[in-house]
Amino acid sequence: MGKAYDVMAASCPSRTVLHRIGARWTVFVVNALEEGPRRFSELKGHIRGITSKALTETLRSLEADGLISRHEYDENPPRVEYALTPLGRSLLVPLRAVRLWAEEHVPDIETARARRQAL
Repeated sequence: MGKAYDVMAASCPSRTVLHRIGARWTVFVVNALEEGPRRFSELKGHIRGITSKALTETLRSLEADGLISRHEYDENPPRVEYALTPLGRSLLVPLRAVRLWAEEHVPDIETARARRQAL
């Protein structure tokens, strides 16, 4: 059995993993790549509201963490596609659960916020 990790421990490396997953645009990029490889412009158009800078930074971080791959084609003009790696694909299951939970509980959250603001 491998090393035991404890996310509650201040020095545990699993915290950096959770930080990556919880980063603002990670969930959107991973979900956008679920159906297959996409080019930068396709990702930017699909993920409404993301800036080019934020997308670039997110793609670089996800690639460094081994969650996505970057494939550069030897064409003119150059073409680059991003795709989920097997590790990135394994993240789809828990992210899908969180996404479904969020979509299902929007009314509950909005009701709680409205109640809080009415105080």
